[in-house]
Amino acid sequence: MAMIDEEQPEQAQIEWLGTTAAAKRLGITTRTLYRFIDEGYIAAYRMGRVIRVKGEDVDAYIESCRIEPGTISHLYPEVAPRAAESASADD
Repeated sequence: MAMIDEEQPEQAQIEWLGTTAAAKRLGITTRTLYRFIDEGYIAAYRMGRVIRVKGEDVDAYIESCRIEPGTISHLYPEVAPRAAESASADD
């Protein structure tokens, strides 16, 4: 087993997350996380019987899901006034 060099600068150390912690950070279930790993959206590493995910990979995935302004206007289309309703209300 390799020895860990305790003298590494802090920014060089990897933040390893278990699947439960990674799923919680993403706001998804562990089952969905396993699917994301299997489909190649998030890199994961098997260490013995345990699966680990790098915190930076989780953060990179979150950033890749960012919605650009102006790309979801189809979700809130402008509603045209209904002429039939206003005409029947006047009667």
